[in-house]
Amino acid sequence: MRITDYSLRNKVISWTVVLLLLVGGSLSFTNLGQLEFPEFPIPQALVNTPYPGASPEQVEEEVTLPLERALQRLEYIKHVTSISSAGLSQIMVELKDDYSADQQPQIWDELRRKVNDAQASLPPGVYPSEVNDDFSDVYGILFNVSGADYSYRELEDYAKILHRELSLVEGVKNVNIAGTVQQQVVLEIAQDKLTALGLDPSWIYGLIQTQNQVSNAGNMLIQGQSVRIHPTGEFASVEELAQLIVSPPGSSELVYLGDIAEISTAFEETPFNLYRSNGVPAISLGVSFAKGVNVVDVGAAIDARLAELENQRPLGMDLTKVNDQAKVVSKAVSEFLVSLAMAIAIVILVLLVTMGLRSGILMGAILLLTILGTFIGMNMLNIELELISLGALIIALGMLVDNAIVVTEGVLVGLQRGQSRLTAIKNVVNQQAMPLLGATVIAILAFAPIGLSSDATGDFMRSLFLVLLISLSLSWFLAITLTPFFCNLMFKEQAVTEGEQQDPYKGVLFRLYRASLMLALRHRMISLVLIIATLFGALAAFGQVKQQFFPPSTTPVFFVDVWMREGTDMRQNEQNMIKLEQELLAFEEVKNVTTVMGMGAQRFVLTYAPEMAYSSYAQLIVETDSLATIERMLPEVRSRLSENHPEFEYKFKLMENGPAPAARIEARFYGADPDVLRQLAAQAIAAMEQVPGAVDIRNNWREPAPIVRPQLDEAAARRSGISKQALDQALLVNFTGLTVGLYRDGSYLMPIVARAPESERFNADRVQDLQVWSQERNAFVPISQAVSGFTTEMEDPIIMRRNNKRVLTVLADVAPFADDTPESMRQKLRAGVEAIELPPGYTFEWGGEFEMANEANEAVFASVPMGYLAMFLITMLLFGTLRQPLAIWTTVPLSLIGIATGLLLLDVPFSFTALLGMLSLSGMVVKNGIVLVEQINIEASKEGNPIQTAIVDASVSRVRPVCMAALTTMLGMIPLLADAFFQSMAVTIIFGLGFATVLTLVVLPVIYSLLHRIRFDQPLAA
Repeated sequence: MRITDYSLRNKVISWTVVLLLLVGGSLSFTNLGQLEFPEFPIPQALVNTPYPGASPEQVEEEVTLPLERALQRLEYIKHVTSISSAGLSQIMVELKDDYSADQQPQIWDELRRKVNDAQASLPPGVYPSEVNDDFSDVYGILFNVSGADYSYRELEDYAKILHRELSLVEGVKNVNIAGTVQQQVVLEIAQDKLTALGLDPSWIYGLIQTQNQVSNAGNMLIQGQSVRIHPTGEFASVEELAQLIVSPPGSSELVYLGDIAEISTAFEETPFNLYRSNGVPAISLGVSFAKGVNVVDVGAAIDARLAELENQRPLGMDLTKVNDQAKVVSKAVSEFLVSLAMAIAIVILVLLVTMGLRSGILMGAILLLTILGTFIGMNMLNIELELISLGALIIALGMLVDNAIVVTEGVLVGLQRGQSRLTAIKNVVNQQAMPLLGATVIAILAFAPIGLSSDATGDFMRSLFLVLLISLSLSWFLAITLTPFFCNLMFKEQAVTEGEQQDPYKGVLFRLYRASLMLALRHRMISLVLIIATLFGALAAFGQVKQQFFPPSTTPVFFVDVWMREGTDMRQNEQNMIKLEQELLAFEEVKNVTTVMGMGAQRFVLTYAPEMAYSSYAQLIVETDSLATIERMLPEVRSRLSENHPEFEYKFKLMENGPAPAARIEARFYGADPDVLRQLAAQAIAAMEQVPGAVDIRNNWREPAPIVRPQLDEAAARRSGISKQALDQALLVNFTGLTVGLYRDGSYLMPIVARAPESERFNADRVQDLQVWSQERNAFVPISQAVSGFTTEMEDPIIMRRNNKRVLTVLADVAPFADDTPESMRQKLRAGVEAIELPPGYTFEWGGEFEMANEANEAVFASVPMGYLAMFLITMLLFGTLRQPLAIWTTVPLSLIGIATGLLLLDVPFSFTALLGMLSLSGMVVKNGIVLVEQINIEASKEGNPIQTAIVDASVSRVRPVCMAALTTMLGMIPLLADAFFQSMAVTIIFGLGFATVLTLVVLPVIYSLLHRIRFDQPLAA
């Protein structure tokens, strides 16, 4: 080829390319961004709409339904799921897989417009909806700011200092504070004082609100100057509130607010989110990184800035790291470099042993240059070093020398036959360049389903395809340029006497292979029957292989989700969690315990899915020293919590490596009637509890919760002059508190809350003695004059919907480290759950990991037909015939024999990464087949060489390059066997390629001879 001739003639240019790859690759590696997981925006948005005082059913019908209808008009929507609870609508919107990350901002803007347009149709009392689309923000460095002797206000003050300073660190995208508790100005007004003075509460609340409201008093023109007018009267301190005159106009006595109310500051009693760190109150501070940065460098800069700010940290206040992505990434990159060095050493050692010292050094140099060139490509395409791209580099290691092996081996054979260096190089390049190009393109296309997959899992895995695209393309280019260049420099010509050419294939292994091949060719039908029987046996055995979507992470952190009785107050939630966190802190192996109440924590890892807002929910994030420690202590933790606190429901889970649903196993029941849905769920739970190994079984509607229903007597209330609004306000003030104004304390805005004294608020029996203000009588009247009695009823505290239908989901899991995978457990549960008889109008489906895996597989397989068609067409174009590509492609299924054997022997589940490995194997097997068939054609074209002899000689000549290419790929995968994420892929490729290579060397010549009707029942010509 011209490019090969150019590289041989222009040594300066070739050395310049080598230098550019060495220097450019090294610099590119240092400039690559470093992350823990790939960076891609999660295609979800959350629409929160408060509706204070509304029941879950009212929220569903009056808020959730209108918003769902508006959202469903958007063509981009894949799923709409909603949670309607008392006073709050939460709607999760998920986009279809067809829309890229670049399109999402525009889609979210359109979604906001739809939501805003729908506000006009919502009833009075509904607060404006809030759209949150920042789900892709990962706070890779997560701190807890805590101090036993500090208030939430003091913790927040210090957190704001850190927020200000860390936001200025280069590479930091956002700093977020969570878990803050609102400080309030509290007016505790005793009922008896109001009644005695006959003061209208609404009059008092109105005075407070208007007195402290910022309003515009205008400007005066004085001697040409515009002077602003700003009257006094705003509250400069909390104490000034006590001096507010609240007596009505015309009153003979002055009554001050301080005369009837105890005024103080206090923290909100029922915040929606609380944090604790190692047993003390805390707030959370999360730091997210800008796109494309090196998080290790940014993490070091953050640590350096924190060290500078250490003197501003109050004594006794702690700053605890919950997660340090910079440290995790630094460790991952270090481990990658070790794995890379191991893989390179393994490949070079294999080549040294099998092809000699010079060849081994040459291959090692080409491998290193290819990797460095790949770093240049990654830098140009803004591909960061993260879990997937690092794995792709290791996967590529063994494949990067395949082309160079074929070229080098061909040159060595030519030299052994007495050819000059240039002749040997030109002959092998001219013969093999195009077949190797086609084989390389096919190997790349085998990974194309990953790159073309349109779903979130495809986005997550896309860098795998891109890295392999860059590296494999570069490996072919170097194989026809620098490999010949180095061969010309390093190999010596051999003097061979005419007629005494050395046979390069006279070794024991070659002779053994030749004998085995001849036996198979003479008994072709028996050989094929044996192979087909083995293949069907492997397919049958594949049914015994465990199925898994993504394996758990090896991060030494586990989570305990705690579900208390529905309706649990946040104050009780905190008291409960104080007990539970002490149970965990009693374990010596535990390093840190972070407690989050009311909702999930800030997203600190891409694969962590925060729980929605529930006052009865809490989560314990427990850090230990290793995964082995978790495996050892988790059964005892489960046992201790279940025995000492059996009133709670628990879910124990590990950090995930991939997308994680709410539960690994979900059984969804759709229908209109909540009672029927609960009956179906009860049957499903009963069926699941009969299966050993199924744990954490529950339904997501939770148990019905009690509500108190004062029975309004409308006639009596009308006679007494009491409106429903006055009744609601009286109950609100006396049991929860009514916000009546706003007090400004610097940058803090503190609500002014009117409520009854503690002795009255926490006494439910006192409701009978409550006094309600009557506007008509201008006096308080007993509540009994408007309410005929009080009843207690049960309501559904949570109403779930999915795609405009009510849905109740039964959730189940398998225990961490259990032998069962979620899919194997689902198979055990199927019979019992699917046997439940559904009433007319009710439907059932499986969700959880089963649904996510199917969607991911469908997205991958959607592009498989076109990819495989392209691969087959390329094979046809290479050979210009149909029979030879058919012979090559019939060997592709042979890898299944090795895959099933390896997964069963090592007891490794077949995961999504294993599926990708299996698809990529087709490219590797076809690549080997192309090299073999091309050599058969070359041998057959020699004058006077019978086709039988050509098949055997070509097969023998391809044993070394094909086996070396396979062996380097297989051995290069060894470091990934210790990686939880890539383990199943490594096993799939090692065993699948190993079996397929050995079988291909025998089966492909047999099929080739059958398709071409070539007989081997006579001895070969000498």
